[in-house]
Amino acid sequence: MKIQSKLPEVGVTIFTVMSRLADDYHAINLSQGFPDFDVSPELIALVEKYMRCGYNQYAPMQGVPELREAIAQKTFELYHTRYNPQTEITVTSGATEALYSAITAVVQKGDEVIIFEPAYDAYVPVIQLNGGIPVYIELKFPDYKIDWDEVQNAISKKTKLIIFNSPHNPTGAVLSSEDIAALKSIIGHTDAMILSDEVYEHITFDGFRHESMSRYPELAERSFVVSSFGKTYHTTGWKIGYCLAPSSLAKEFQKVHQFLTFTSNTPVEYAYAEFMQNKDAYLNLSLFYQKRRDKFLSMINNSRFKALPCRGTYFQLLDYSNISDESDIEFSKRLTIEHGVASIPISVFYNRKDDHKVLRFCFAKQDQTLERAAEKLCKI
Repeated sequence: MKIQSKLPEVGVTIFTVMSRLADDYHAINLSQGFPDFDVSPELIALVEKYMRCGYNQYAPMQGVPELREAIAQKTFELYHTRYNPQTEITVTSGATEALYSAITAVVQKGDEVIIFEPAYDAYVPVIQLNGGIPVYIELKFPDYKIDWDEVQNAISKKTKLIIFNSPHNPTGAVLSSEDIAALKSIIGHTDAMILSDEVYEHITFDGFRHESMSRYPELAERSFVVSSFGKTYHTTGWKIGYCLAPSSLAKEFQKVHQFLTFTSNTPVEYAYAEFMQNKDAYLNLSLFYQKRRDKFLSMINNSRFKALPCRGTYFQLLDYSNISDESDIEFSKRLTIEHGVASIPISVFYNRKDDHKVLRFCFAKQDQTLERAAEKLCKI
């Protein structure tokens, strides 16, 4: 049988490639973004409790009411915006499903979607599957700032959606209040909607505040805001995320969601709802990860790598231009095979494969993992 691929240029993701290479060569895996430390025993006990209490059948399509209410309360306390848990909050099978549902809900053939590069690799394929046209704007190296004049020039009558990601994967950049002011000035004269990928909302450093689209009424009214319990509670394998949106957008979002996954893991949803009563678990997350970032940076201070600014997420970019002229893909592979540390090359996040000789390292790891990795990096 001959199949005409809808995504002919898409292959196995770089995360799979590098993790497989790390396994093959027994390298320390700082490539894929997942912690290697334990989940809270209390949270695990809550999942077991709800399993044993019989909460093992389908949850409502939008998510269990208790979880949606907890999300609404948390969002109001943090960003001072009220979302109706009955009509404006949808629990999803991970943030990636939420991104897919949001894009599919609004993007039609010929619509333009603005994305900022380097961009998380889930955006473009979904845009293309829906007949949309990606419009690329490069963040300015090395600080990965947005040039708002370029944004203004890129917006057209065909612009349906602008995708933001802050804190930003893979760079660790965050939107500032000045960025928000520029966005409000530009987008107010358009019909464009916003998809805001905020899965690292609780991981910002050095006093930087997370500028959620939910914080600003004129932006919230046209935004899908996506977040993830996996990043917040070190449970990436449980695959539970959610989307906040005004009712008119949420209605279209749920039309896609109900035929994509319909619903998500019931006992886990109940467990999260109860665990969210412990606010310190997410309010202290920035400090938790800032200590890990600082520890990793201090341990590689004497290496030949140059650290770029990291203001959020649990990823640190390192410039290796003082070490090699190899492409970032080739150098990352050699680093894994010969030196035993796996990372992610940043060029794969660009449409034109721009190569600034930069690799991404995940520091959401135990101290001993980071110490072993740093020792290897300092020997290069």
